[in-house]
Amino acid sequence: MRTDSRLPRVLHVLLHLDQLDEPVTSERIGEMLNTNPSLVRRTMAGLREAGFVRATKGHGGGWILLRKLTENTLADVYSALGSPELFAVGRSGDAPHCLLERSANQATSAALEAARATFRAELERTTVADLVAPHAEVIREHQKKITGGKRRENAG
Repeated sequence: MRTDSRLPRVLHVLLHLDQLDEPVTSERIGEMLNTNPSLVRRTMAGLREAGFVRATKGHGGGWILLRKLTENTLADVYSALGSPELFAVGRSGDAPHCLLERSANQATSAALEAARATFRAELERTTVADLVAPHAEVIREHQKKITGGKRRENAG
């Protein structure tokens, strides 16, 4: 089954953008995620439209954060990605007039809706900044090593 890993990948990118002073190019993000820069641009477009990031062009251009990570819940990011489907399970349409198929569809649909509601509630409880809080000091030290100390002081 094909999985959609955009949510954790985009959260990863947002966390890095928060740590850096300068804009980050789609090429650099693509290297970080082991993907094509054009896919990065398409994915980041949803975040740009939702007001999370801005892209600047030209020499020294790239993606920058527009809002602090404390202002964004994981649900906000999920919505900006178009709220991807959580499950491959769906309704059956083999015998739409059969009462037994309808009963089976109702039962699975109710369970799926409950799971979606639980997932969304969990995402709404957590800000993007919350992801770093338990490991803030270790992350700060690691970032200093890989960026040569280029880090915003008021990241958050």
